[in-house]
Amino acid sequence: MAKSSIIPKPVTEYDLRLLRIFKAVVENGGFSAAENELGVTRSTISLHMSNLETRMKLKLCLRGRGGFSLTEDGQAVYRAAINLFDSLDDFSLLVTSLGKELSGELVILCAEQLDNNKQQKLAKIIQYLHDKFPNLHLVLDGDSIHNIEKLLLKDKAHIGIFPGYQQVEGLNYQALLSEPIYLCCSAQHPFFTIVDTQLSTEMLAQAPAIHPGIDIDANGREQLKKLNLAAKAYQFDTRKAMILSGRYLGYMPQSYIQQELNNSEIRIIKPSELTYQFNLSLVNKKIPRENNKVVLLKEAFAQVFT
Repeated sequence: MAKSSIIPKPVTEYDLRLLRIFKAVVENGGFSAAENELGVTRSTISLHMSNLETRMKLKLCLRGRGGFSLTEDGQAVYRAAINLFDSLDDFSLLVTSLGKELSGELVILCAEQLDNNKQQKLAKIIQYLHDKFPNLHLVLDGDSIHNIEKLLLKDKAHIGIFPGYQQVEGLNYQALLSEPIYLCCSAQHPFFTIVDTQLSTEMLAQAPAIHPGIDIDANGREQLKKLNLAAKAYQFDTRKAMILSGRYLGYMPQSYIQQELNNSEIRIIKPSELTYQFNLSLVNKKIPRENNKVVLLKEAFAQVFT
């Protein structure tokens, strides 16, 4: 019968110290390489590692002429140690967040290029946050919907801004704004000078068009089925560039092309028929680690975007 580990169920501070040394050795690739990070000699590191293996009754690593490597047990312990220290970090952040004075990072991630009006509203939110909570370190960045969803679920971001057509379990979606989106072509396109009544369904079905790259509402999906989807562009700015090339039709919100409409560089095709709603959502984890920061952000967005 195998002997059990002598590490007690309530892990002691000494056990944590040994596991931190073990983690540093693994991540540096050996005892010698870990000396600088740990600030102790190789012989001291070796002694601590031996103590850890003795306490666990496990062989964690191999060292010799073949270099440093982990055993199968060592790999399992290393993964468990990472999870353990991540949990300790999460606990520390949670306790810190319980204080009245908010501090640390406040992370907002956006999957859409915002038009001028939305940028102005976001600027008001930033102004409010900076003035009321000067100790917060604001992080505002862009990323794909898939990455934002993962970061929200891992508590690496507080709020995401993106279309919420496909909802992920564990995330909460709140409508931020909705606006119509229209089929467009540029002045360089053959359809630009043809009036709507002369643009047949067959003509539209033959012209190369742009797929938005994400799922959209049911009405929009039905409209896309009738087009020759020969390209893809998720971001509105890149989609507009493709439309301006004169080679593609594409759906755009009027707010993103108003200047081009005014300058007769882009036209909208059959606006009463070829349109669907573009819905932008404010997304957060249902049970976030730093709930007070999420509540703060949702209140700020509600005040400005309502």
